[in-house]
Amino acid sequence: MSKKRAFDKWLFTTVLLLLGWGLVMVYSASEINVEEPGSSWHPFAKQALAAVVGLIAMAIAMSIDYTRLSKPQAAYGGVVVTIVLLLWALLSPPLNNASRWIFIGPLSVQPGEIAKLAAVVFLAYQIDRKWTRVNGASLLIPCIVVTALMVVLILAQPDFGMAGLLVVTVGLMLFLAGLAWQYILIGALMALPTLYILVVRVPYRLERVLTFLSPEEDPLGSGFQVLQSLIAVGSGGVLGLGLGKSVQKLNFLPYAESDFIYSILSEELGLIGSVALLILFSILLWRGIRAGLRAPDTFGRFLAWGLSCMIVVQALINVCVALALLPATGAPLPLISYGGTSLVATLAASGLVLNVSQHG
Repeated sequence: MSKKRAFDKWLFTTVLLLLGWGLVMVYSASEINVEEPGSSWHPFAKQALAAVVGLIAMAIAMSIDYTRLSKPQAAYGGVVVTIVLLLWALLSPPLNNASRWIFIGPLSVQPGEIAKLAAVVFLAYQIDRKWTRVNGASLLIPCIVVTALMVVLILAQPDFGMAGLLVVTVGLMLFLAGLAWQYILIGALMALPTLYILVVRVPYRLERVLTFLSPEEDPLGSGFQVLQSLIAVGSGGVLGLGLGKSVQKLNFLPYAESDFIYSILSEELGLIGSVALLILFSILLWRGIRAGLRAPDTFGRFLAWGLSCMIVVQALINVCVALALLPATGAPLPLISYGGTSLVATLAASGLVLNVSQHG
């Protein structure tokens, strides 16, 4: 490994800016909310606590020798722990008709967020070990098996958005590693009947797709959330209504502090604020790709690329949902949306990318 140097200050500053901006937006979007009746825990307080934990996780991720994760004990151990946590979540009490969380006293953990990190580490390990056999069974079979197992458990929760993000991230990593086009075509063809079964044959998911196509047909029912999101985005104009002055967060737009926080941001800060946020995520992707290109080994390269792509693709999905360019998925906006596990996992992932950047 090359000598350890200073971390990427561009990337570090971008992550901190997004984190601070996210805390401000969570406070603004949830200022009239208390998560549970009679609870003194405001969403902002929970998010601030998660930010502290996440910064500690990022500092640890920056300071360790990232090549330790390239050992089989770490790669396979992470997969095993993740599968155990996903099974634990399925056996835990459901929340909002979904078993996505593990409850430990007053705390809750979402294993799906951990699964994304474990999958990226596992794929980077496999690609590093079998770089010359990217299109061989020795690489593809373990990657497909591990990804499929995680996806099945996440779909059982159910969390279609998280499962889709995991598949896209794995696909991007294999594509960047040089996966042959025929395998990509075969994967796309195999995905069609799977999507038919998971979307068309599941009534509530089919309703989401139909609502996405024609939200105005049921403006007070299934199309309400999408239309309120578009109203929020459109109301902001160029300069916005002003920080804290959103109207749609006043119980018009459901999940304003989580799934649709980009809509509130656009309403309060306008086109300038929403574009500035996209620029920050673009910088994050640029510096992540740069860190991978300068990495001293294949594992570091794909670790940085996989984690950077994971964060930015999730951000794009959230933004597209808010703008009615994709059906609702429930994917949070990394570093911005309310959600403790997502925030900690994203900061830990950013720490690993910063770690790789120190060895360029």
